[in-house]
Amino acid sequence: MPPEIHCKRIYDGVDPGDGMRILVERLWPRGVRKEDAPIDQWLKEIAPSAELRRWYGHDPTRWDRFRDRYRKELEANPRSVAELLHLAGKRDLTLVYSARDEPGNSAQVLRDFLRDRLHGN
Repeated sequence: MPPEIHCKRIYDGVDPGDGMRILVERLWPRGVRKEDAPIDQWLKEIAPSAELRRWYGHDPTRWDRFRDRYRKELEANPRSVAELLHLAGKRDLTLVYSARDEPGNSAQVLRDFLRDRLHGN
């Protein structure tokens, strides 16, 4: 069975099936102490730019445009994408995020982008 890529809020519990847990937020989540954070790695360079995040503002009417713009940012960030693809080829990954939007957050766009790349799309 090939490795899976999951998404989960940092405030949710850790499960054995999470695999490697990677925080994919540019800003550190509120209320979480770094030494207590249930993550294996913080890859803030993969998160949407500050400008894109501010523009989106978690406005559902901007979701489709946000998704398209974030995917373009990911295409322009081959180093961080390659790092995640390398990890995803070896083990299950959980992309950890802090946004309340579910669905409608950048980790889900990133997960779908990585899945597309892993499957040759």
